[in-house]
Amino acid sequence: MKRIFFSTRKPLSRRHFLKGAGAAVVSLPLLDAMIPCFGQKTFADGTKSGESPHRFVAACATLGFHTPFLFPESEGSDYKLTPYLETLKDHRNQISVLSGLSHPDQQGNNGHASELTWLTSAQRPGLAGFKNSISIDQLIAEKIGIHTRYPYLALSTSGRSMSWNSNGVEIPGETRPSYVFKGLFTDGTEKEVAAELRGLQRGRSILDTVNSEAKKLNRQLGKRDQEKLDEYLTAVRELEFRFQQSAGWATKLKPKTNVAQPTDINDRLEAIARQDLMYEMIVLALQSDSTRTITFQISGLNAVPKIPGVKSDWHGLSHHGKDPAKIDELKLIEQAEFGSFSRFLTKLREVKENGRSLLDHTSIMFGSNLGNASSHNWRNLPIVVAGGGFKHGSYTAHDSDNNTPMANMFVTFAQQMGLEIDTFGSSTSAGLRGLDMV
Repeated sequence: MKRIFFSTRKPLSRRHFLKGAGAAVVSLPLLDAMIPCFGQKTFADGTKSGESPHRFVAACATLGFHTPFLFPESEGSDYKLTPYLETLKDHRNQISVLSGLSHPDQQGNNGHASELTWLTSAQRPGLAGFKNSISIDQLIAEKIGIHTRYPYLALSTSGRSMSWNSNGVEIPGETRPSYVFKGLFTDGTEKEVAAELRGLQRGRSILDTVNSEAKKLNRQLGKRDQEKLDEYLTAVRELEFRFQQSAGWATKLKPKTNVAQPTDINDRLEAIARQDLMYEMIVLALQSDSTRTITFQISGLNAVPKIPGVKSDWHGLSHHGKDPAKIDELKLIEQAEFGSFSRFLTKLREVKENGRSLLDHTSIMFGSNLGNASSHNWRNLPIVVAGGGFKHGSYTAHDSDNNTPMANMFVTFAQQMGLEIDTFGSSTSAGLRGLDMV
């Protein structure tokens, strides 16, 4: 049993804390990872007829991109297409390319630690004393998640995710498209719905007891321990809200679709096919208004992906050391990733909603936490923004040495989603040059 130590005369275990709760333990990471069911397309936030809600998607390729193949040589709207932007040429007027962005102080306990903070901007990831903060998608979900059956989706090719709750705890990523599809469109039987409601009621009863015991315990604690307990109870209150929300959706029918349930691709070497399939689930989730906030963590491989012409280990190629042969082979992988992203944008453009495309109503950030994967450099990150009603079609280069805080862009995304904020994380401004709203 994992124990929690307070500054009292003897340690108090979680079992003691939950005495009488009817459960052995409340595991916050597990509970925060519980995902409600999907809902019908109701625009329940009061969106008027003829209008559409905004959505937000963030996709991170954690092995980076070779930026000389992405960033153009000159700023502006008349930039010459680079190899990776050639892959996105059909969407040129719907994308913005940005360089010179990063989060400050991302040196961590290993070369890939900046993956932890791509959507939070917390500093010194993984080092002693590090505690992550809430990711921008979760802040958005807290404010608008009530309007959809799913407050958010955290998707992944590895099981990890880019999403972190308000206590800085990682939310596990769903890797199985078939499970996502079932959550979107498969209704439970009457017996299953009744069991779900009983489970939700039992969960709420447990949390009632937790709150009662916490109030008694709080009087025995010092200031520091009271702060720790408050963090714990903040998570409990969030969970109470989710239980209430889930109970409301449990008896509502899910939307219907003519799309067949997908078959999961279990071969991890089929990296691009796996990305394609998850992107298709993202389109369905947004189109059905089952959620409006999605993150997608795209991991590389310590193996050879099944991509024509690729014969070497992907992770090894990312550490190319400027070897031209390795860079040429890496290019094949990364072009394929951009091709998958391009197909995703095409599918969003093909979905029409109130006279415009779903892409117009969805702000998408695609990029990486590494600006140079070969040296694990976390500066000058590769970022492409698509859709969302922004003024697109240009390349904007911020200072490559004195980077602009990427969190400035997060403030803009949050405002586009209807949040009234002017700061987030390490932001220094409520806007970003090169990303203006229409």
